[in-house]
Amino acid sequence: MSDSSLSPLSPLSPLSSCIALVTGATSGIGYETAKLLAQSGATVLVHGRTAEEAQAAADGLVATVGIPAERVCAFAADFSRLEEVETMAARVVAEHPHLDVLVNNAAVAAPERHTVTADGNELAFQVNFLAHYLLTNLLEQALTSDPGGRVINVSSSLHRTGSIQWSDPNRARRYSRLAAYAQSQLALTVFAADPRVTAVSVHPGICATDLLPLYAHEGATPAAGAANIVRLCDPSVEIVNGAYYDRDQRVEPAPGSTEERTVKRLTKLADVLVGQSA
Repeated sequence: MSDSSLSPLSPLSPLSSCIALVTGATSGIGYETAKLLAQSGATVLVHGRTAEEAQAAADGLVATVGIPAERVCAFAADFSRLEEVETMAARVVAEHPHLDVLVNNAAVAAPERHTVTADGNELAFQVNFLAHYLLTNLLEQALTSDPGGRVINVSSSLHRTGSIQWSDPNRARRYSRLAAYAQSQLALTVFAADPRVTAVSVHPGICATDLLPLYAHEGATPAAGAANIVRLCDPSVEIVNGAYYDRDQRVEPAPGSTEERTVKRLTKLADVLVGQSA
């Protein structure tokens, strides 16, 4: 299948044998992505910030989709605490040595005031990018075991307005809410070109979620955005490492975001900021 324009999933989806982890799956696009994957027959690992939120989402999927409870598993980690990301990744690997799909979806809008996590990183940069960077690296073996899996980074069209402040990624000297959010989305888009795992990034569309105020006054349904993500999860859809999609169309990302030099520079920066504690 060409990756320039993706058609909806067929009723007998290859996803039926897949194991997929969706971060930020307790509401919005993440929940709808988990729901579509479950409806397609996948075993879904539902991530939430707390165990209670994750279990509630998992229970909701079992109730609404009507799937066996063993096909939905709840996982918890507060992405503003990298130690929790490490703990969750260890549990995922222990319970699922092979992972077919990782959807890096969890995200927060950067707060109005400059906010630093307990790990010392600007909040949006950590939750939206660094936590996913760490999680993906910790799951690398599971994602690359035969047959190899794929990573879908849920990015944003706003990555085009962003710039990575290499010498001040925490933006301590000059903080802007929108600039901090755009930087996190640009980093996530660049990360898709990391050669260690097969990955793409996607702007799912402007949808009516908690992040809507960053974009517009109204948007499409979260389910519509989720459909653009789930198409890319389908193993029968060929993808190119580092490719960027705007909804269902493959387009060029921001200039320079797939350049090897930029990818290596981001990897070096991220390794420092996550403390190589893994």
